[in-house]
Amino acid sequence: MSCREGLMSPQTETKASVGFKAGVKDYKLTYYTPDYQTKDTDILAAFREAGAAVAAESSIGTWTTVWTDGFTSLDCYKGRCYHIEPVAGEESQFIAYVAYPLDLFEEGSVTNMFTSIVGNDLRIPTSYSKTFQGPPHGIQVERDKLNKYGRPLLGCTIKPKLGLSAKNYDRAVYECLRGGLDFTKDDENVNSQPFMRWRDRFLFCEIKGHYLNAIAGTCEEMIKRAVFARELGVPIVMHDYLIGGFTANTSLAHYCRDNGLLLHIHRAMHIVIDRQKNHGIHFRVLAKALRMSGGDHIHSGTVVGKLEGEREITLGFVDLLRDYYIEKDRSRGIYFTQDWVSLPGVLPVASGGIHVWHMPALTEIFGDDSVLQFGGGTLGHPWGNAPSAGRDLAHEDNEIIREAAKWSPELVAACEVWKEIKFEFPAMDTL
Repeated sequence: MSCREGLMSPQTETKASVGFKAGVKDYKLTYYTPDYQTKDTDILAAFREAGAAVAAESSIGTWTTVWTDGFTSLDCYKGRCYHIEPVAGEESQFIAYVAYPLDLFEEGSVTNMFTSIVGNDLRIPTSYSKTFQGPPHGIQVERDKLNKYGRPLLGCTIKPKLGLSAKNYDRAVYECLRGGLDFTKDDENVNSQPFMRWRDRFLFCEIKGHYLNAIAGTCEEMIKRAVFARELGVPIVMHDYLIGGFTANTSLAHYCRDNGLLLHIHRAMHIVIDRQKNHGIHFRVLAKALRMSGGDHIHSGTVVGKLEGEREITLGFVDLLRDYYIEKDRSRGIYFTQDWVSLPGVLPVASGGIHVWHMPALTEIFGDDSVLQFGGGTLGHPWGNAPSAGRDLAHEDNEIIREAAKWSPELVAACEVWKEIKFEFPAMDTL
């Protein structure tokens, strides 16, 4: 008889027949199982410290024995802490590995999964990832829609992000796209403020290649804005998946798949979650969650711009976003081998403090399947952005930039303005 058919462990059967022994539980006696052999269907998580307690409280355990334990199977549904290892270079810090039975989680729900588990990393089994739609379209379908291949896509966040009227905002959008960019973008703060209501912005931007931010105060209003964007012929909308929530994001991703809209994902608020050395959620976990919830683009740091990120760690979660099969590699922050099977990939977006001199490094780091977004790096050009926007295509190395500058006075001006600009941050990921 299977677990689902109600088989109880011998311990549970004894308690059911003679009553139960009340008292506070010692988690490690039940939930620390170093001999446990993980299954392909288990969801695996890596946590810093408190392994047995995490395994218990995030599965079926509580702090004390309860009489309703007799109605279920502890062995069937409990989380198991199967391995603990020290953190290199950190005194009294450990990584605990916990395996969870798949039946603890609702199919296709990142929200439900995160009510139980988050950590330094997760291994999502293929039997669970296949219950998600994932990105509305994915990398190849997006390139086919745009008919643009063999290079990164180039974008610009409109600045100033707040304070422009809808008509003046659209003028900036138009000039950027006329100058040669593939996309322009609402900043995450642009919703529906008194100086620029969302409907006015949508109408002025219309069918141009602009990420219209659909996020709103309610899910119903968010979908209403996405519907209006589709009716206008807009090719792409935008959402902030952390502040909007995974349920809202998944709903919007499903709408975009059904209606042919691309979905750009911003990650406002991530820095207060994933930049804590001793607590919080690492972005590699948030990246996996986004790929399951759905999005065609996601901001992923720049390595060289103002939104820092340690190179190897950043490349690790970029691969988790784009590739179908990623091998375990602790040097890149990947604790588990991850097989996404056929779940579409997500384009990483490098945005924040980047300019023309960063192009060689950005294309070497992120490759062709990426989106490079310049806000100040195009709108800050001394001649205005229309003449200069397409000039960021010079991307092979600094010598090519200098050669191109001989024929492009706009590029000379851009190089002169930003020649000394660098952003340097210490790496936060020490694991």
